[in-house]
Amino acid sequence: MKASFLLAAVLLVGLPLAANATTPQQQRMAECSAKNKGLKGDAYKTAQSSCLSGHAADSKPANAQQERMRKCNADAGARKLAGDARKTFMSSCLKAS
Repeated sequence: MKASFLLAAVLLVGLPLAANATTPQQQRMAECSAKNKGLKGDAYKTAQSSCLSGHAADSKPANAQQERMRKCNADAGARKLAGDARKTFMSSCLKAS
């Protein structure tokens, strides 16, 4: 009886400490979220994905085509385009860039 009471007391005392502990993944999420604050939509998702995968969000894409694709995709997302309208916009945007 004393042992179970003691165990329960130890668990209750340790519970608040465990609740405040963050895992390395949670820490990384918080850091990436703070770093990408102010971005919205596709730009935020892309930056978060890059940050969480370990790639520097500030690094340049491998080539100019990737940069054009990223810019056009962000513009299409900002305009909330979908379906054929998005395909048409992306096609003309990539050709114009």
